[in-house]
Amino acid sequence: MSESKEFHIGDILSVLSGKLVSPSHIGGVYAICDWMTDRANMTHQLPRVSREIAPQLRDDFPELAAVEVPAGLNSEDKVLSFLASLDMGETRMVERLRDPADHTDIDPIAEIRMINPNAKIIAI
Repeated sequence: MSESKEFHIGDILSVLSGKLVSPSHIGGVYAICDWMTDRANMTHQLPRVSREIAPQLRDDFPELAAVEVPAGLNSEDKVLSFLASLDMGETRMVERLRDPADHTDIDPIAEIRMINPNAKIIAI
């Protein structure tokens, strides 16, 4: 059995829906993306990495994949109320990506250049 770690359903739903409903805010998205890929991802990598990990999350949690995240969740109270209304428990055990071929490891600087070839990048 693969390693697994507990994540809030809001973290999983954020990846599956593309709408930020993690009680940990963007930190929850970083956490699940980093865990599943076993890499520290940068902000500009999160959309791609989310697309890479979403199929496994859909397969592992079809009940969450079926959830429609509504528009108008524009406050933390509304997000928390929505998550509580799902009555699906708060967390799930999430495995690392089972198939390494599902994730493409791209150097963060190379990837920002791929996204925006004209970006002025100053490495520190």
